[in-house]
Amino acid sequence: MLLLASTSATAQKYAGGDISMLPKYEEAGAKYFSHEGEGVSDVLTFFKEQGMNAMRVRLFVNPKKQTTDNGKWTTDENVCQDLDWVKALGKRIKDKGMKFMLDFHYSDTWADPGKQWTPAAWASLDDNALAQKLYSYTKDALAQLKAAGAEPDMIQTGNEISYGMMWGQPTDAGSRLKRCWPSSPADNWTRFTNLLKQATKACREECPDAKIILHVERTSVSQQNDNKNHSALSNFYKKMKEASIDYDIIGLSYYPYFHGAIPELEGAIDLLKKDCADKSVMVVEFGYPYAWAVGGTTYDYTKTYPYSDAGQKAITADVVTMLKKHENVNGLFWWWPEYNAKGTNLSGWYNAPLFDSNTGKATSALTELCKFGSSSTGINATMMNGKQEADNNYYTLSGQHASTPSHGVYIHKGRKEVKK
Repeated sequence: MLLLASTSATAQKYAGGDISMLPKYEEAGAKYFSHEGEGVSDVLTFFKEQGMNAMRVRLFVNPKKQTTDNGKWTTDENVCQDLDWVKALGKRIKDKGMKFMLDFHYSDTWADPGKQWTPAAWASLDDNALAQKLYSYTKDALAQLKAAGAEPDMIQTGNEISYGMMWGQPTDAGSRLKRCWPSSPADNWTRFTNLLKQATKACREECPDAKIILHVERTSVSQQNDNKNHSALSNFYKKMKEASIDYDIIGLSYYPYFHGAIPELEGAIDLLKKDCADKSVMVVEFGYPYAWAVGGTTYDYTKTYPYSDAGQKAITADVVTMLKKHENVNGLFWWWPEYNAKGTNLSGWYNAPLFDSNTGKATSALTELCKFGSSSTGINATMMNGKQEADNNYYTLSGQHASTPSHGVYIHKGRKEVKK
């Protein structure tokens, strides 16, 4: 039996979304309605009334200096979240009484497994100087957020960092790019984990109560380098353990149209339950179309879940049902739920939000997503009853009494214990 350092646990469940673009739609005059057609004057309030209790916002280093893969400067109206933007939106979230998840991209533009470009202003720094810059930038950003009344409750130290982060610039080639494939040189992984250590150090110093999230998206067995058995996912968290990276929560992306059927996600969760028994899991990005396919779709799930309001609702309900079976999962966040072109001149359509751009109405999936949210029962009540030290019983992470605990993580006398 291993006694963990954690002194408390909670069955708090988070249902929310990444609303990084909400101010843009509000400024553009987007028209929002409930599913029944009633006007929505404040989207954040509406989300909370529906049952959402946490929101995520991304932060870029200098979104005015975005680079494409060929190294040319470009602009993307969706890449606009600088620190001032995040301070204002983060404060709104906190003022609503909701939890705030901050998503550091550590880039001037989109960071994902296919592109993790070092901010242009930091490109000339050597590895040691880059690590120190990351530390000072993270620490300063968090201090400013705190001063603005927008202290984050959860912090992602990087976005979809399955293969590392801050590889270099798009114009770099070959070994100059410091990617972290499972087969990459050990030096690349050492560089990456040294960067992470500086990021988490700053988070612990400025926001000691915040939970740190390591976010990857290798949730499919059929993706590149996964070798049909989630090996890239397993390899990543093995490397984190070997490097003694300090974090609290495993963050996953799950897009069925890229990652595959729901059992793919459940397989990843089962693996993490075995390999990382002391960590919680959150699906920090999830979505599915209500109309036609999202561009680049690689998996057709429409025979089971058509691209319709009913299909989007059904897959959301089934994902929620599956996630609730796993006590180590405590969060589900929709990607870009606020997207809504109704009544605006915004260009392009995204077909997997929680509002229909044809009508401006909330889709039925919103109600299903919110069913993952917290309740007043469970281990939170167990831990807060003031008698945890005197209680010799064992409880599951959902607050149920375990008369004969076997393998897994339990609560005993107000502390987590792992039974092997």
